[in-house]
Amino acid sequence: MANLKEIRGKISSVKNTQKITKAMEMVAASKLRRTQQRMEATRPYADKIRMAVGHLYQANPEYRHPYLVERESVKRVGYVVISTDRGLCGGLNTNTFRKLLHEIHDWNEKGVEVDLCLIGSKAVQFFRNLDVNVVAAATHLGENPHVADLLGAIKLMLDSYTDGTIDRLYLLHSVYQNTMTQRPEVKTLIPVEAPDADDLPQHWDYIYEPDAVDLLDGVLMRYIESQVYRGAVENVACEMASKMVAMKSATDNAGKMIDTLETAANKARQAAITQEISEIVGGAAAVSE
Repeated sequence: MANLKEIRGKISSVKNTQKITKAMEMVAASKLRRTQQRMEATRPYADKIRMAVGHLYQANPEYRHPYLVERESVKRVGYVVISTDRGLCGGLNTNTFRKLLHEIHDWNEKGVEVDLCLIGSKAVQFFRNLDVNVVAAATHLGENPHVADLLGAIKLMLDSYTDGTIDRLYLLHSVYQNTMTQRPEVKTLIPVEAPDADDLPQHWDYIYEPDAVDLLDGVLMRYIESQVYRGAVENVACEMASKMVAMKSATDNAGKMIDTLETAANKARQAAITQEISEIVGGAAAVSE
């Protein structure tokens, strides 16, 4: 059994750690509300532009944009993967990476190569030492991502699709369900998936002015940007929720460890007292003899 001084040192160390995890839990809880509001604020624009793209998909313009056409032969696909820049957020990133590795394995079994666009420092660190093809990366977006910080990486993937390097483009990020549950989800960015006609309020075609080519290029580009930006903002909300839960669990575990160590300290102190009493009694008996 460790001596009393060592146990007391461990108790002090765990208490200091508990203070840190408690503070991090409170910080994450305070930031979670703001990230939730930011996530909710991105939804109206993303939903409206998706509705417009849905109408464009069902329309029959003279110009059919390449993003709306599904290619029959798939030789290479691309993934835009969104992770966090910081750790200490439970299994959030691990679940995302596990999902992506499963996707890569499935495509490789079909003889299809995979290109990756990594957003977030943790994704870059994880895939840096793996045998994967990383073609673009963006890091240090902060807790309030901006579309401008994502444009470079997105543009590289869109150019790869336009020139035929990749035949499909997917988006992978964590989806916020509630404070306790966040799960990774894969969405198809290109080709744009056909929406359910029942989800559209009504069906109509558009009059294109001045030119359908320029307008469709702009609208579909904004659509892709909005989906990636929405994923980045939602991933931040997932990060804060996961971090709050992880730090609460760490704080609770520290409390349990402190209780265990205090019990051990009491036993060690009692053992020391018992030993001292035995030595005193033994010494007194020796003197009396």
